[in-house]
Amino acid sequence: MKQKIKSKEELNEIKNNIQLEFKQMGNLNDAGQMVQIRIGMATCGIASGAKEIMHYLKEETEHQAIDAKVMQTGCLGYCYAEPTVEVTLPGEEPVVFGYVNKKRAQEIIDVYINMGKLVYPVIPLNFRTIDE
Repeated sequence: MKQKIKSKEELNEIKNNIQLEFKQMGNLNDAGQMVQIRIGMATCGIASGAKEIMHYLKEETEHQAIDAKVMQTGCLGYCYAEPTVEVTLPGEEPVVFGYVNKKRAQEIIDVYINMGKLVYPVIPLNFRTIDE
């Protein structure tokens, strides 16, 4: 059941959240120049708390003025490790982190995104593209 908006403040909050999402999505042509954070939001991810992690990552990257696109994606294929977060730093290969809670999300921002040092454990790449 949808919740009714009861005040102008609630409406403004929804508006600000939507504007923030569009701002963070930005121009997709600039994607290679900024940090890209994708949260697995299939059914298993949502059931494991991925929505809360996505909101936390959006708020924290904005708070720290990190030039990042935080967006949801479908299944990353690691249901056993939900919630999962894929981070791509500019010019780098994507890294997938599993079992992400707020504490781990903060560590990913502080150590991996800000300092460029891996935060273990990561989910190893276990697939190849058709071109390889």
